[in-house]
Amino acid sequence: MVKVTELTHYTQQLLQVERFKDYCPNGLQVEGRAEVRKIVSGVTASMALLQAAHLAQADLILVHHGYFWRGEDPRVVGIKRNRLAFMLQHNLNLLAYHLPLDAHPKLGNNAQLGQVLGLIHEGFAGETNMIAYGTLPSPITLQAFALDIESRLQRIPLVVGDQQKKVQKIAWCTGAAQGYMEEAIALGVDVFISGEISEQTHHQAIETGVSYISAGHHVTERYGVQALGQHLAEKFGIAHEFIDINNPV
Repeated sequence: MVKVTELTHYTQQLLQVERFKDYCPNGLQVEGRAEVRKIVSGVTASMALLQAAHLAQADLILVHHGYFWRGEDPRVVGIKRNRLAFMLQHNLNLLAYHLPLDAHPKLGNNAQLGQVLGLIHEGFAGETNMIAYGTLPSPITLQAFALDIESRLQRIPLVVGDQQKKVQKIAWCTGAAQGYMEEAIALGVDVFISGEISEQTHHQAIETGVSYISAGHHVTERYGVQALGQHLAEKFGIAHEFIDINNPV
């Protein structure tokens, strides 16, 4: 077992949390029992994940999407009240990392997604290195690339661009990162991959010739939290289980 304070301190240093101006607090968001024997990781701290983690006998729940987002209603009512009450009743810890988990060069969502998609990672760009870029092993059509993504992620992506165009230079950023489209265009890539799409993203892709693939917010962010959970389990000699609560977005 490991003390929550020791595990949290280590993870804060590992992810270099102080580098990021985030939309939520990173680290221990809800305090539970003092010692951890098992971590359950998941993408979002929904009630379904909390319940599944409790059934799996977790002491700590590790997520990418936690609570207390900037601009949200601060009152402890409704969904927030129910979630917090459940964790406090069962003495569960909630550990959440948002942007620091996206950007970590080895365990992060972007690094891990690149591995899953078989991309040759060359570097990072943008604010706090939030955009990853690299290449495919060889040029293929956009249509073939989209089909490969579908096979690897088990989710049909939304694709904007000439399906028969050959592509090889790729940039990507998981989640709702369509706002980085201009930075991706400036990198001179053939395709930018993210999790969601906005109305203007379609026009940016068509008018610049940089294709856009919206592969799913949830599905692109399944991998960093798994890698971090497994790393912590190995570091501290405790158990880890990833539980995927599916989300079509």
